[in-house]
Amino acid sequence: MQKPAAGNLRRVTLSSLFGSTIEWYDFFLYGTVAGMVFNKLYFPEGDPFITTLLSYGVFAIGFLTRPLGAIIFGHFGDTLGRKKMLILTLVIMGGATVFIGLIPSYHQIGLWAPCLLILCRLIQGIGLGGEWGGAVLMTFESSPEKHRAFFASIPQVGMSLGLLLASAAIGLASMLLPDEAFMSWGWRVPFLLSGVFVIIGTYIRKNVAETEDFLKAQEEQKNAPKRIPLVELFRKNTGVVFTCMGMRLIDGVFFNIFGVFSLTWLTQTLHIPRDQAIVAILASALVMSFFIPFWGYMADRWGRARIFAMGATLSGLSAFPAFALMYNHPDNIWLVWTAIVIPFGIFHAAVFGTLSSVYSECFDASVRYTGISFAYQISGVFAGGLTPVLATIFSDMLGGKPWLICAYVLIIGLTSAICAVYLWRRTHGAGSINLPRSVLIK
Repeated sequence: MQKPAAGNLRRVTLSSLFGSTIEWYDFFLYGTVAGMVFNKLYFPEGDPFITTLLSYGVFAIGFLTRPLGAIIFGHFGDTLGRKKMLILTLVIMGGATVFIGLIPSYHQIGLWAPCLLILCRLIQGIGLGGEWGGAVLMTFESSPEKHRAFFASIPQVGMSLGLLLASAAIGLASMLLPDEAFMSWGWRVPFLLSGVFVIIGTYIRKNVAETEDFLKAQEEQKNAPKRIPLVELFRKNTGVVFTCMGMRLIDGVFFNIFGVFSLTWLTQTLHIPRDQAIVAILASALVMSFFIPFWGYMADRWGRARIFAMGATLSGLSAFPAFALMYNHPDNIWLVWTAIVIPFGIFHAAVFGTLSSVYSECFDASVRYTGISFAYQISGVFAGGLTPVLATIFSDMLGGKPWLICAYVLIIGLTSAICAVYLWRRTHGAGSINLPRSVLIK
């Protein structure tokens, strides 16, 4: 493989990180305020449990269209190029976020308010469904072979930075403004700021080169019959796709339990002040921003699946002690913060930091955009979108006690670890699912 130009690699890394940060910032803004604002402003007044459930239901809708975005942008990303799709997804995602900040409340326009909110979430899901795969592949395919896990982890940092920015923006508005002003207009400002970020991100992404892997795959397919990447994907890689989907479960479940649901649970069940709950998420995102590339670096040396399986297992096992600390010691904010920061900031980082390189090495470049996007986003519908809803129901079943939630996280964590081990064993053995031996077994 020809050594990538250092200047282009830096530009690619910066553009993927910045764009990914903006995309996740846009997506997480909704999750950050879902249980604090939207349940009060965009649905008819009534039982707080029902309105919160409805608010998280709209959050889940954003996950339903992510597979559609994966298929659409995966197809064109594998046929027209990664770079073009990344610019388009950024504009789509940012535009929907700005529009959310402009939607009047239920008291102003009635049912149009939740309907417009749902429409924006659907559009956001389509944009993010295509963004993730392209951002990962731009760095993965532009980096040297022996450092690909590390560079593929860089766009993943955009997730924690996006969460950090979203939580910080809402937290800052919440702390600086009285509750009445925050609920009236303060929460809208972070949504409107997305428009500025999109302009900057689009400029950066226009100045990067297409990846060598894609150009090579395009050249090889030049005289071949026209193909549909999704059809080719399942013709050759059905087993890999489903195994990757199983691996992804702990990522979606764990993130949405600790990064989304915990905000509502801490404030409504344990009556912890909203500002203190947000600080826990901010601290976790900050820690995660350092540990994601760290685990990517270690994956280049110890093996991708080994790091992933370790992270999935630790994440699953950590749920019971973490929620036990929070539930039994709500008055000790330091213990509450510790119970969130260590599992979310460190253990989950091992999962998310290595997932991108594991996925990317599982598929040929000609179907890689479609393959990683489809596996990631389809699994996300069940793992991510439904998790806050299920967690709310599980908590309510036990009167606010978190033990069913913990059992759910544990089962999912062990399932994802088993999928990673299975992938490693099949790769290491006879190779009946036709994976490259470089996957995870350095």
